[in-house]
Amino acid sequence: MEPRCPASAPGRGIRVVLIPENAPNANAYAERFVRSIKEECLDRIIPIGERHFRHAIAEFVEHYHRERNHQGLDNRLIAGTPVTDRTGRVRGRRRLGGLLNFYQRAA
Repeated sequence: MEPRCPASAPGRGIRVVLIPENAPNANAYAERFVRSIKEECLDRIIPIGERHFRHAIAEFVEHYHRERNHQGLDNRLIAGTPVTDRTGRVRGRRRLGGLLNFYQRAA
């Protein structure tokens, strides 16, 4: 019987995947993401309730995928297209009250 959790509801598109025993590298990507979200976001805020916590997680995930460059991808973004014009003004975007920042050239 597969373990059930509230996040594994069919309508949410999430399913639980069990990792093999004694395979420390099988979960490396998930472990790195958890470390990133803890160090860059959750260790720096005090969530006031579940709604605030979920909002912080959603903002970080959006930042992580669309605005944060990754060394493993040659400092490129996971999703989104970077602006290559180097003559426009620099525009900043703040998330979570300035905890997460993203800067890009205006098109």
